[in-house]
Amino acid sequence: MTSHLYSALSQQVANLEGLCLLLEKELHLISSRDAETLMSLLEDKSALLESIQATDQKVEALHRQTTDETISAEEQGLMDKAKSLLEDCKYKTKINQKAVEQGQLRLTHLRNLMLEVRAKESLTYDKKGKPNAGRLGSGISA
Repeated sequence: MTSHLYSALSQQVANLEGLCLLLEKELHLISSRDAETLMSLLEDKSALLESIQATDQKVEALHRQTTDETISAEEQGLMDKAKSLLEDCKYKTKINQKAVEQGQLRLTHLRNLMLEVRAKESLTYDKKGKPNAGRLGSGISA
């Protein structure tokens, strides 16, 4: 039983290390605004997360079958490493989330600036010389 737990934990550590690398690539792609490559990476990330979930369920089932006294030092070390990698992945995910939020704020700001420029371009004046944005004066038809 314990050798199965060891191999499952080794697989989980490898999965989590892969996820850490993907999260670093994701941040780079977010900052470089490479949408096509980012979408491809997100598909890979989704598949890896499914693999992590399946391996996690396997590890949990194997861990229930063993007692804490029968877990070897190597297995405990792998568990600790997996927990550490998981925390690192959570941290990187938060950073990526902030980067996406900042990018969305920049896009919103840019969109607002463009709308302001368009509004200024369409600014006209009425008979009294007052600014009038966006509507034609009375009596004018297209």
